[in-house]
Amino acid sequence: MKECADGGIDLESESSEKIDEIDLQIISLLQEDSRLSFNKMAKELGVSVGTVCNRIKSLEEKGIIKGYTAIVNPIKIGYGLTAIILIQAEGKHLVDVEREVAKMKHIVSVYDITGDFDIAVIARFKDIFGLNTFIKRLLAMPYVKRTVTNVVLNVVKEDFRVKIF
Repeated sequence: MKECADGGIDLESESSEKIDEIDLQIISLLQEDSRLSFNKMAKELGVSVGTVCNRIKSLEEKGIIKGYTAIVNPIKIGYGLTAIILIQAEGKHLVDVEREVAKMKHIVSVYDITGDFDIAVIARFKDIFGLNTFIKRLLAMPYVKRTVTNVVLNVVKEDFRVKIF
């Protein structure tokens, strides 16, 4: 992963990794069930266990596979309030604001965006009081000019896995 002079990520260098059909199939299997054994993957793909092991290690080293995690239902663990927060920041301090926001608890995603706002944030809270405290903390941050908060009423689809076709 290459960082740009402005502190952002160089997306061109991110997308330049060469991967083949076997790699894509391995990624797809891992996204469906990251607990799948190397033996089962090898059998499904018609390759050796060593091939699967080496390919996964290589995908991890290249940063294509960034980690493994459980997908948790936020409502079931008490985080039933999701908010989409748009932030306007002072231009030359945009990256600083993004980095500070990304460190805050409750944050799921931080996006550098185009349009009237500079940053889009997705965050989860236990209740409206947590959201209220969070927004006030955001507005008190240096270089944050304005925020607009949208509360999610119903999740129609939410899936952060990359679909491989």
